Amino acid sequence: MSFFTSDQFAAVHKNNLNNLAKLSNSTLEGIQKLTELNLQAAKAAMAEGQVILQAVSANKDLGLSVQANVPQSAADKAIEYARHVCEIASQAQADLARAVEEQYEQQQRNVQAFVDAFVKNAPAGSEAISATLQATLDNATQSYRAAQALSQQLAGLASATFTATPGAATGPDRQPTQR
Repeated sequence: MSFFTSDQFAAVHKNNLNNLAKLSNSTLEGIQKLTELNLQAAKAAMAEGQVILQAVSANKDLGLSVQANVPQSAADKAIEYARHVCEIASQAQADLARAVEEQYEQQQRNVQAFVDAFVKNAPAGSEAISATLQATLDNATQSYRAAQALSQQLAGLASATFTATPGAATGPDRQPTQR
């Protein structure tokens, strides 16, 4: 006795391929955003380097006044860059979590349909097995929900911690060291 037909297997396979395509597209979008950010950072660094070189070559003090501001500026830019990376990663994580959640919900419905069909077609005297199967499914669902909630809390905490500390490396108590 089979609970699934070949059409059902084909539908599940098609759904899995669609989910894989969604996850791949979401991942590639995140990679594209990071690549664009890195290109922008490289262009900005090159432009700033050219400005510093021009300022140094124009001054007779060998650029000592220009060099004094470089560590502070570099720290600010590094923090801003890290903040952008965090935003991109957070967005990618949210997109992936949404896709996984949709896939989980579909799998949950499929498993519940299987359990319902099993219980409906189970022979007499198999009530204990049917109850155990349903309890196992319920416990798995509760465990998944708890893990999902914890994951969302940790992601929110990490994001909030990073964005709540502007100027951590460049605050008034952190002055560039003189060499």
